Amino acid sequence: MREVRVRFAPSPTGALHIGGVRTALYNFLLARKHQGKMILRIEDTDQNRYVLGAEEYIKEALSWVGIELDEGPDIGGPYAPYRQSERKTIYSEYAKRLIENGHAYYAFDNTEELEAMRNRLKEKKGANPQYDSTTRMEMKNSLTLSKEEVDKRIKAGDHFVIRLKVPASEEVELNDLIRGKVVVHSSQIDDKVLMKSDGMPTYHLANVVDDYLMKISHVIRGEEWLPSAPLHVLTYRYLGWEKEMPAFAHLPLLLKPDGNGKLSKRDADQMGFPIFPLNWTDPKTNELAEGFKERGYLPEALINFLAFLGWNPGTEQELFSVEELISAFELERIGKAGAKFDIQKAKWYNQQYLRAKTDEELARYLLHDLKELGIVCDKEKAASIANALRERITFPSDMIELGRFFFIAPETFDEKIAAKKWNDEAVAVISSLKDEIAIIENLTAEAAASILEQVTARLAIPQGKIMQALRMALTGGASGPDLMITMAILGNHEVSTRLDYALKTLGRK
Repeated sequence: MREVRVRFAPSPTGALHIGGVRTALYNFLLARKHQGKMILRIEDTDQNRYVLGAEEYIKEALSWVGIELDEGPDIGGPYAPYRQSERKTIYSEYAKRLIENGHAYYAFDNTEELEAMRNRLKEKKGANPQYDSTTRMEMKNSLTLSKEEVDKRIKAGDHFVIRLKVPASEEVELNDLIRGKVVVHSSQIDDKVLMKSDGMPTYHLANVVDDYLMKISHVIRGEEWLPSAPLHVLTYRYLGWEKEMPAFAHLPLLLKPDGNGKLSKRDADQMGFPIFPLNWTDPKTNELAEGFKERGYLPEALINFLAFLGWNPGTEQELFSVEELISAFELERIGKAGAKFDIQKAKWYNQQYLRAKTDEELARYLLHDLKELGIVCDKEKAASIANALRERITFPSDMIELGRFFFIAPETFDEKIAAKKWNDEAVAVISSLKDEIAIIENLTAEAAASILEQVTARLAIPQGKIMQALRMALTGGASGPDLMITMAILGNHEVSTRLDYALKTLGRK
């Protein structure tokens, strides 16, 4: 069996979109399932769109989500270099081979001439004008110019591109592992540029050459590349590599949460969720786009969420470790239809993975945030607070937001609760409770519950009538974790002090 070798080949033109992370993930899962190799190749042939820092961002993002690389720019490997800008001479060699074999040609048309051709065809046909078998013989290229004229122009330094010579009438087929048999008539394919006037290859030539030379077995990429796939099939054929052509799998689009159209950064911004794995500052506008990491998503939760955007295991299981995803993954179980980007589901995954962590692991998140606020807390107390809040949090930062009262005593109180529940019965219970709690050295949740039960029984006041007032007196609000556990974490002195403050502030009715 052919060794499984896959590549993730992003362009360093900006931040890595979350859809790109999904593409990288599917490549990684396939490689690991078959003990193959995962390669990172940087496709930086479009120097006009190159963005400083984008390549490092891509590598950091892949590392954060846990996608391990076997070969790449910093790692090296048997087929280095792994940046296309460093492989320029390689592409030139194969472009010339295509010309020599009659499958490509030099084109000298300038911008004005190309525009004039398009306008002429628009007026004549009204269809999408393209440089192809029906128009190439009207243009300025090595098919219409003499060899002497072509050589003269090249020697003089005239600008030219190299175009693929697409056949006039032929059906081009490929078998897509997700979509099945795909057939495109060559009349729908234009003579794509393979080498640009700056001597750099386009994606269409560079990816074919590199995939062949790097022995790539599977090309897993986005649906947007499906229209170009027949062109790539022709290029493999013309270079004599058809038998070594990789298997293709074109992934479904990521759609807006409502399923209406492709997901974009603008959509994500409007709906208030990230679109990039890590924070990204646009070098042109200096605008900061918050990432999934900084928003509080765990990498393992994000990976699980992304895996299900298009793929399913065929079972009811939803929570998968990376090892389980690798074991279950099959390209054939990826659907053709676009996948809705349900951010609520992403949050659900994050909740599940947070709840699976130990109190000590959650405490580390809490202690980090407390340190940022200049609040000192010991590990044992932090673990107790984490345990009390674990069922209520979606992100690690929620522990600070939901548990702020553990560190900062309330100075104001919920007005609605105060108006409804702060009455003579509440005052009677809280006054008595304050004094009895104060003398308990080791206040546990059980001890707090026992004292409260004794006080309410002695005063003949049902606990249900005063619980909201008691919570408000201790936390300032109307909701929170188990109240007895809260009291145990606060300790006897702090509980007594807070109850006394509430009595003085709200009055003894």
